[in-house]
Amino acid sequence: MALRDELAQTWSEPFDMIVVGGGINGTGIARDAALRGLRVLLIDKSDVSAGTTSWSSRLIHGGLRYLEYAEIGLVRESLMERERLLRIAPHLVRPLALTLPIYDYHKRSPLMIRLGMIAYDLLSLGKSVPGHRMFDRAGALAHEPGLNPTGLRAAARYYDAQVEFPERISVENMLDAVAHGAEILTHTRVDELLIEGNAVHGVRYVDQLTGERGTAVAAVTVNVAGPWVDTVVAGLGMGEEPERLIGGTKGSHIIVEPFPGAPADALYIEAKQDGRPYFIIPWNGLYLIGTTDVRYEGDPDRVVPGEDEIAYLLAETNIAIPGANLQREDVAYVYAGLRPLPYQQSGLESAITRRHIVRDHAPDVDGLISIVGGKLTTFRNLARQTVDLAGKKVGRSLPASRTGRLPLPGGVERFSAFARQFHRERPAWLSQQSGECLLRIYGVRARRVVALADQEPHLRSVVSDGSGMIAAGVVFGFTDEKARTLTDALMRRAMVGYDEDAGFGALDASADACVRSLGWSEDRSEREREAYIGYMTRFLPRALVETSADPGGEQSDASDTWRSPGSRP
Repeated sequence: MALRDELAQTWSEPFDMIVVGGGINGTGIARDAALRGLRVLLIDKSDVSAGTTSWSSRLIHGGLRYLEYAEIGLVRESLMERERLLRIAPHLVRPLALTLPIYDYHKRSPLMIRLGMIAYDLLSLGKSVPGHRMFDRAGALAHEPGLNPTGLRAAARYYDAQVEFPERISVENMLDAVAHGAEILTHTRVDELLIEGNAVHGVRYVDQLTGERGTAVAAVTVNVAGPWVDTVVAGLGMGEEPERLIGGTKGSHIIVEPFPGAPADALYIEAKQDGRPYFIIPWNGLYLIGTTDVRYEGDPDRVVPGEDEIAYLLAETNIAIPGANLQREDVAYVYAGLRPLPYQQSGLESAITRRHIVRDHAPDVDGLISIVGGKLTTFRNLARQTVDLAGKKVGRSLPASRTGRLPLPGGVERFSAFARQFHRERPAWLSQQSGECLLRIYGVRARRVVALADQEPHLRSVVSDGSGMIAAGVVFGFTDEKARTLTDALMRRAMVGYDEDAGFGALDASADACVRSLGWSEDRSEREREAYIGYMTRFLPRALVETSADPGGEQSDASDTWRSPGSRP
């Protein structure tokens, strides 16, 4: 069957671009392309931002440590992108102060750190955040009294930025792409790249929730599947094993509640055991500690922190902050993901470049671009470069990218003024806590969530005591933000899955809200709840009952034994 005949069964006309992968890079590419007039289809086998985007340290940073590897261009690019994101997404990206303590066992002296800080400031001329300052030993302890005083020589304080929920940037990229004509297919797996005349002309796919199959044709297919990039390339079916592109390393994080001696700033520390840098970051009312960096050759669909990694992060935190005395039972939950870095057979993991590669497979295979590597911070510039290349390949003279100056859908200039007005006008039923929650997740679109709750009063109820999220936020994920499952809504729309209890306290009320507002059957409600519990086992959450773990750190499915508070028998 000819490709055009197959196309007629699914879409009325071909696309200019198919984007395979809905993480921060894929949604950024889709938004940029749609804004520049290309007809775009975005496909992801799970949900937007359900992969690597969700498993980062949640920082928008220039990459201070990249100076050590002389990646000056990458640092400068990152610092410029940090400023753009502070402007276009002020509801999601905020300045973050970091303190870098310097101990006598560290490789770098206070003078070396000071020189690095000066270079960092010079590379970020025109920045909106303050410059660095140095503390002597006494000043460091006065600023962060929880620090271990033994061997402490000095400290540096500087600013980068934090994106509390990078998932939301992906969601808003996707929403803006759709607003400008893009089509989105989530929970849809690409089974095959369509080849004609040594060129990729599209994809065949299957909806993993309904089983429906389809075909889409495009002039250019962009493979931005992160850790699955090589899997997509393998779909070329050219008869010989393609060059390996991805050599992912695993990064793990632990989440704990505030603890004795917990820092006011984020801490950027060199580990005593192996000299590797890691962070202790105030985040979401909790503390995020990580990350590790270990080579990984396992299944990218089931990446779980090993108990050795958890023990490492706990031990290093207790060394840096002796009063913390953190134990395994203090860990609320954990997460791990793969960095889709360029394949490198040997050498230090930390030395593998974080610079992205936009790989055009021509002349071997035309019509295919693969994205290797990249940073959360630089997704927008990566997208611009990719769409520039795609425009050349489709023979179109595209307008310049506008994503560096156009706010994301939840963003607005003078966001603080909008927030003050929102609180002045918020209805009596919406608490201060819930109002703040809506603002930091939805930005100016918080008004639409409130409007939904005004229409359906039962959606005014708070589903999450930790964050203050209301039921309207969960339903809004389905009605306005293309969630297809309850896990999508809780983990990547309303964000209650990152509460201290991993969202289990919100589970029943959220499912009930979907029954009442979306017409779910009780059977679907139960299936969605059980699917969420099964999904969350990879987080090894404390809120689940004790289950046995295998030697690799995997945990068995606890969905048959755990019931949330208030669950039906």
